[in-house]
Amino acid sequence: MAQDYYRQAVQEVARELGTSLSEGLTASQVKQRREQYGANSLAGKKKISLWQRFLAQFKDFMIIVLIIAALLSGFVAQEWTDAAIIMIVVLLNAILGVFQEARSEEAINALKKMATPSAHVRRNGQVVEIPSTDLVPGDVVLLEAGDVVPADLRLTSVNSLKVEESALTGESVPVDKQDIPLEKAQVALADQDDMAFANTNVTYGRAEGIVTQTGMHTEVGKIATLLNNTDETDTPLKQNLNQLGKTLTIMILVICAIVFAVGFFTKQGTEPTDKLAIDMFLVAVSLAVAAIPEGLPAIVTIILALGTQVMAKHKSIVRKLPAVETLGATDVICSDKTGTLTQNKMTVERVYYDGQVHQAAQVITAKNPALLAMLLANDTRISDKQLLGDPTETALVQYAFNQKINVQELLAQHQRVQEVPFDSERKLMSTVNQAGDHFLVAVKGAPDQLLNRVTKIEKNGQVIPITAAQKQEILAANQTMAEQALRVLALAYKVVEQPYGEPTTDNVEQDLIFAGLVGMIDPERPEAKAAIAEAKQAGIRTVMITGDFQVTAQAIAQRLGIIEPGQDQQVVTGAQLDELSDDYLQEHVGDYSVYARVSPEHKVRIVKAWQAQGKIVAMTGDGVNDAPSLKQADIGIGMGITGTEVSKGASDMILADDNFATIVEAVKQGRKVFSNIQKAILYLMSCNVGEVLTVFMMTMLGWDILAPVQLLWINLVTDTLPAIALGLEPVEKGIMNRRPRGKKSTFFSGGVASSIVYQGILEGILVLVTYQLGLNFGPHLANSTLQHEDALTMAFLTLGLIQLFHAFNSKYIHQSIFTKRTFANKWFNWAILVSALVMVAVELPFMTKFFDVTELNGVQWLIVLLAGICMIVIVEVVKFFERKLGAK
Repeated sequence: MAQDYYRQAVQEVARELGTSLSEGLTASQVKQRREQYGANSLAGKKKISLWQRFLAQFKDFMIIVLIIAALLSGFVAQEWTDAAIIMIVVLLNAILGVFQEARSEEAINALKKMATPSAHVRRNGQVVEIPSTDLVPGDVVLLEAGDVVPADLRLTSVNSLKVEESALTGESVPVDKQDIPLEKAQVALADQDDMAFANTNVTYGRAEGIVTQTGMHTEVGKIATLLNNTDETDTPLKQNLNQLGKTLTIMILVICAIVFAVGFFTKQGTEPTDKLAIDMFLVAVSLAVAAIPEGLPAIVTIILALGTQVMAKHKSIVRKLPAVETLGATDVICSDKTGTLTQNKMTVERVYYDGQVHQAAQVITAKNPALLAMLLANDTRISDKQLLGDPTETALVQYAFNQKINVQELLAQHQRVQEVPFDSERKLMSTVNQAGDHFLVAVKGAPDQLLNRVTKIEKNGQVIPITAAQKQEILAANQTMAEQALRVLALAYKVVEQPYGEPTTDNVEQDLIFAGLVGMIDPERPEAKAAIAEAKQAGIRTVMITGDFQVTAQAIAQRLGIIEPGQDQQVVTGAQLDELSDDYLQEHVGDYSVYARVSPEHKVRIVKAWQAQGKIVAMTGDGVNDAPSLKQADIGIGMGITGTEVSKGASDMILADDNFATIVEAVKQGRKVFSNIQKAILYLMSCNVGEVLTVFMMTMLGWDILAPVQLLWINLVTDTLPAIALGLEPVEKGIMNRRPRGKKSTFFSGGVASSIVYQGILEGILVLVTYQLGLNFGPHLANSTLQHEDALTMAFLTLGLIQLFHAFNSKYIHQSIFTKRTFANKWFNWAILVSALVMVAVELPFMTKFFDVTELNGVQWLIVLLAGICMIVIVEVVKFFERKLGAK
């Protein structure tokens, strides 16, 4: 293809690319070109095959050391059974590692697909919306303000188009575009005014253009700005966990070195020195492999990713994984009013006629002059009961439909013959309509303007001259409705014998009969008030931001419970905001709950002011100019229905339904994910502490030590499945009764760190006690060797099974596990059952020799199980006192 489309006339480009400006491409052309050019997406990192992923598992330093130790055990010490079992465990660990990575990557790819922008394109003569990845060269694309340019385009028609090209050229000022070809042979990218390039943003105007290049052939593709791959870098959360893992690794390696040294020197003479050295080396390495939480970052990523899938089902599409964690810590939600807190649909609430205000639900007849006026002085088009037109006018027609009025028949009986259109100076609209042998003039407009043209009033079917007192009553009713944030229109009519020669305001809109007033509002969403109350209970402040008038914003805020009646001081306008210094706003931002008549630029100041107080802020936005505030906020929330592609691209999360209640639900899900990660960390880390303490104390006390294969088997069986299953725990009861956890909190906050320590120590003590009991109970008391083997088997099984018992403790960090919901998580139930069966399987007669264990009798099994039960009981007692002390 030619590369100088900016020099070619529009028709020449269309001819070269084989497309029609009026019809676009056909389905067969699209199919052929997609096969030829591929998807319109930037190339990501080369996909790693399963085999490569599997081999990568063996790059870990500790795994390499373990393999070397296993080989030494086989070739030097001739312990081939141990060596084989160790290698099997290593292979199974590698398979689990591949599974974890694959699940994590799948989830991130699913996030990318959900966040794919769309494009409006003309195909087969119809304008359709498609994923931008489906575009091919020759497609005719329609652009408007807020769109992200989906591919490189030669503009074919332009209407005041401005494009911000900083992603490509670095120039932040939007560029004016045209459709006239350029004459110069060599024109810099930034000066190609008749071209629009992929990943740039339309800030103003409209245009159409032909796709000239897609995917890696676009200008942004050439310079390898791989915007699609941003999520593949490690999240801050994962980096923190990796750093934690390194710190713990150093500590555990030091302990393992001590275990090796003490064991080697205290057991001199019990076996040949070279075999002893290999055995203790294997123990030390196996302990390190079992105790180092190398899978923790992967497990946390999986839990986060699974959380995003649940959120997607609740209409919250998370674009960036760290947002899940941050959501749960939200302190302040700054929300737009229109469409998010309200329905974005004008609705009639009050109708005033016959001297009284009537609720919209009260019955009104088709003969009522107020109803006739609102329907006849109305330009709404009715298409299969779909109402098209100005929202205020469609609200009047919908009101009639709700009253079971046959609107089409009524309009057919009153055909419009003349009209005086609305203009902003007189603020009125009038129509002249056939009404049998006469003509009915219908007028609607601003109450103050219309009352000046009224000479009579209809009251209870009687037309009488209007008095000054009646006009005052009407104005008072108007004022009352206006104070309730209703938009009020006045309605009037008169009957004339024939149409006007030349209808004007001076002859049509005079000597009118007052029919009534109608009050409308964009009502709050029914679920928004409950969501705001739930957020308040959770310690989350809701702040309304709107471009609407102060009185409207204040009334809606009161109806939603954002402010209480009389709290006028909590409402501030954009003009007042401009008069406040940044320092003053930062100090007093908590005083304001409603911002009226503000611009998108004010939003950034509001977010920064809250952040200066250490708060985590979520901000909604749907327009091009909202992008800076969405990026500034800790959680930028784009609108899936009304939002522009630019605002969606700047957001961390997109609301599929533009609903405030969905934000609160997302916060709840974010809290759940954070809590579940804490549970997984508590479980894994306390089990690791228990393992290290057990082996360390056995070594220091000169007792028998668990075999390497036993430590590795425990690590394999108890680590992965229960930890991931804890990440699938349902939302805890009362999770939205807690205060936000604060910006400085970590996964170890809220008593998790102390629980890891005491629960890990408790595990170790129970295993050591079981070992000692094993030396004094059993069928082999007369045979010291066999009795020690029994005791060691009991210690091994206790260390494995006690961790599965402890997994139940980890379901609730502070609350009791004895609730109706203890077994609500079926994935957890299956994970524990499978892990327990695999753990107990070592007692099968043909398995005992592989794991250096003996077959236990009933009493010995009872001791093992009692140790697990003690783990639950003791932790429950500690939790009980924690709750009692916390209540004080």
